[in-house]
Amino acid sequence: MLEIFKTNVIDKEQAFSIICLLNEHLPHCSVNFDLHDCDKILRVTGENIPVDTIIELVTGNGISCIQLN
Repeated sequence: MLEIFKTNVIDKEQAFSIICLLNEHLPHCSVNFDLHDCDKILRVTGENIPVDTIIELVTGNGISCIQLN
């Protein structure tokens, strides 16, 4: 399963911080960013992806996060 989110991450350091946060809470998922895309895409793959949890964790760190699927 794949979930895609639009974010407003501004750089690699911020993306790395969010990846670490999500990996800590969702160790069964694979997380990555496409910072070259205009929507600063966050991709999460895995089984039973908790979309609401992802949005809550990301936005709780001051980053906009909108599901695109």
